[in-house]
Amino acid sequence: MRLLLLIHGAGERPNELDLADPSLTDAVGVVRTQVRLQKLDFWLRNPDYLADELLTDYERSREPGLLEWAGKILDSEEPEVRRYPMLRHHFGAYEPLDDALAVLRSAGLLVRKRRGNVSRVRQHDYYLMPAGAQVAAQIVHDAPEFSYYVKRVELVVALADGLGGTDLKKRQYLQREYAEAARGSRIGSVSTRARARLSELRAQSSDHG
Repeated sequence: MRLLLLIHGAGERPNELDLADPSLTDAVGVVRTQVRLQKLDFWLRNPDYLADELLTDYERSREPGLLEWAGKILDSEEPEVRRYPMLRHHFGAYEPLDDALAVLRSAGLLVRKRRGNVSRVRQHDYYLMPAGAQVAAQIVHDAPEFSYYVKRVELVVALADGLGGTDLKKRQYLQREYAEAARGSRIGSVSTRARARLSELRAQSSDHG
């Protein structure tokens, strides 16, 4: 459900070339490249990193809403109870998605398309189908606790606005704990550092106020 809600919230509108494919005629959204999906999922699964990036954007823009959202996350137990660590692989955070996506695909909620040729797959694109959009809306209606993911996906998408998968990877590598994690190990938390940073920025905001 997390991945379905992520693709539902983060998908862009399919273009004419997409819709010309008979298997995609009814597609209602698409997340392009596995790299982008993995990097968006990293922030969704790691609220401490999400909040710390919101603080980074706050330092740049001084938009109060960013500080407020980071505070909502870091003042709660969300970084501990909602955290689902990912492995550090050659190209950053990674977690096998095939099994989870296979469930969505077999149910007709999602279509995955490989781009490239026989010898080399250049990228994977993930298309949301009408049944997937319907299930995403229904699950939030029937189980309101899933609205948590809807709200966090909105933050993740806003944070990633205009950035492709490679750009997101570069941004995430700026985090020391992320970059220095041993390959094959779980990427460590930044919650302690992020909370200290939040306190400092709040103090600065109060002084300037």
